[in-house]
Amino acid sequence: MRIDAHQHYWKIERGNLGWLEEGTILYRSYLPDDLKPSLSKHGMNASIVVQAEPKQEETDFLLSLAAEDASIAGVVGWLDLESPDYKTVYERFKQDPKFVGFRVMIQEMADANEVLTPAYIEALTYFADIQQPIDLLMRSSQLDAVVQLLEKVPHLHAVIDHIGKPVIASGELEPWQDQLRIIASYPNVYCKLSGMVTEADHNQWKQAQFVPYIRHAIECFGPQRVMFGSDWPVCLLAATYDQCMEVLESALPASYGSAEREALFGGNAARFYKL
Repeated sequence: MRIDAHQHYWKIERGNLGWLEEGTILYRSYLPDDLKPSLSKHGMNASIVVQAEPKQEETDFLLSLAAEDASIAGVVGWLDLESPDYKTVYERFKQDPKFVGFRVMIQEMADANEVLTPAYIEALTYFADIQQPIDLLMRSSQLDAVVQLLEKVPHLHAVIDHIGKPVIASGELEPWQDQLRIIASYPNVYCKLSGMVTEADHNQWKQAQFVPYIRHAIECFGPQRVMFGSDWPVCLLAATYDQCMEVLESALPASYGSAEREALFGGNAARFYKL
């Protein structure tokens, strides 16, 4: 099965995405029927839809979409890990077969070290113990907190979204390279080759810019712990779905054969999310 492991849906009428800017290409509804032509063109059987706002209602909304559409293989929702009833809410979500995990939005924390507080460590240790898949969203400047998190919860079953958001626009490689290598040393941690075009200059990026980042991520995590994600429709700020595919394909090592491609374009996502 070929799977796009990272994309989003939203309905503009819900009026709940404060980060959307009026007048941009993103300021409209994006729903399953809008993505299906691209999935079909690239032979994708299904996708993983990921939350775009930190609210439990967002998870319910995405699960309602998934219940009606077979193209959604799984939903990565959101949990308030600082709430005393997070386990109760988790158990409710878990009753839905399309619920495959949740995302911790370190990127939105005023201080990334918030993820190292006792409440987060207790909750993430609980989920690590039961091997619950968790997405981690952060900027490259916050990777040190992720390194410290894994020191405290080394068995976390997690995936790094968007290769840790290195500053591709300026060609910055360090300390991202070293930090990603440390993170990859934890065998339960995966990496999404996603969200890269929006970290480059939206209007003047070149395919060659992405090669060192993609190659390094693959070198660190190996062919069995990387997965393709389009980050559609956010990617549309800088590139089409087709261009996102071209960026990744053009950067793959020459040694990548059918087995590695099957893993990258679906197999690893299916295993990580326990589809």
